[in-house]
Amino acid sequence: MAAHENVPFDPALTDLYKDLHRHPELGFQEHRTADVVADRLRASGFDVTTAVGRTGVVGVLRNGAGPTALLRADMDALPVEEETGLAYASTATATDESGRTVRVDHACGHDLHTTCLLGAADVLARDRTSWAGTLVVVFQPAEELGKGAQAMVDDGLYDRVPIPDVVLGQHVAPLPAGKIAGHAGASYAGSDSLRVRLVGRGAHGSMPQASIDPVVMASATVLRLQTIISREVPSTETAVLTVGSIHAGDAANVIPGDAELQLNIRSFDEATRQRILAAVDRVVKGEAATAGATDEPVVTATERFPVVVNDAGALARTLGAFAAWLGPDKILDPGAGGGSEDVGVLATAAGAPLSYWLLGGTDPTLFTTGDMSDPALLTVPSNHSPRYAPVLDPTLPDGVTALVTAARTWLPPSG
Repeated sequence: MAAHENVPFDPALTDLYKDLHRHPELGFQEHRTADVVADRLRASGFDVTTAVGRTGVVGVLRNGAGPTALLRADMDALPVEEETGLAYASTATATDESGRTVRVDHACGHDLHTTCLLGAADVLARDRTSWAGTLVVVFQPAEELGKGAQAMVDDGLYDRVPIPDVVLGQHVAPLPAGKIAGHAGASYAGSDSLRVRLVGRGAHGSMPQASIDPVVMASATVLRLQTIISREVPSTETAVLTVGSIHAGDAANVIPGDAELQLNIRSFDEATRQRILAAVDRVVKGEAATAGATDEPVVTATERFPVVVNDAGALARTLGAFAAWLGPDKILDPGAGGGSEDVGVLATAAGAPLSYWLLGGTDPTLFTTGDMSDPALLTVPSNHSPRYAPVLDPTLPDGVTALVTAARTWLPPSG
């Protein structure tokens, strides 16, 4: 593997990536990963703080007068059974937050993020003539839970490290390897996950008149919820409401006492978000009342991601440096995406601009046009798929180079 001529690539990073891929850990359980990260940062000369936000790791490297840049990588994996067939595929299991034993896989690419940032940190530590100022590297837990960035901030992240002038980060994506994409403004959707418990009255299946059937109540609720986006959100706004889980009862001849729905809402505008949340509450309570339920339903928020907003000037500066490295034809604008991220929490808490981009990680021979209209984008395995695995060459060296290039762009040497 080769990297940009000014950013050497350490082949040992490939072995590190494969090791992290074989040993994925769920959010707030990244103990082994955190130990690996801390040891490598110390070896590169960083001042290291561990257990920030439970399992987060932070490194600080001061290199004279100048601005402060924060580079971030997330470390956690997903409760997914890997189906890539790779020689280094994960066979790991773990206990999730609900006490279930689940298979675990780095199906979102956070192992690559961690490897690339460790590689970039070492390059910058070895060559301190190419930049000046303070470099902060943040290895964040629990991004998939939407809680890791906030946990680090709440645990005094910015009391422990200098407040950055910019927050930089990247995410591997099913775009052609060798290309980078970034969108200014609202770039990734805010996300709210809700659990709804509908309380009815159980009875024998032969005596429906003795019940308040939560299955019928849940069915009516699901159908009515689908009208919120189509009839209550302006057509000029983008929003999605998904009922991803429904459960009630365990036997064919028993009307259960309750039912549970799990919902996810994606939106880009806070007023739209509040309108949808209020409508969900109204619909749920209204369907329960219509069914004659004597107990009010319980709506519980389980997950929250704020909208990720890329600062236009900061992103343009970073992408300009990437264009000088890769060529302007290798820089794409993906538009606003429906996925969610919590990296923006780090920028908001610091009052700093965010510059966050997508790193192409899929075999480029699978694409025809290679731009955002390419039909392969609908067919290649995407993040969170059990078959998702980035191609390592050139993704790994490009990921290292992108982070080093971004850091040098924001931490130029004096003179």
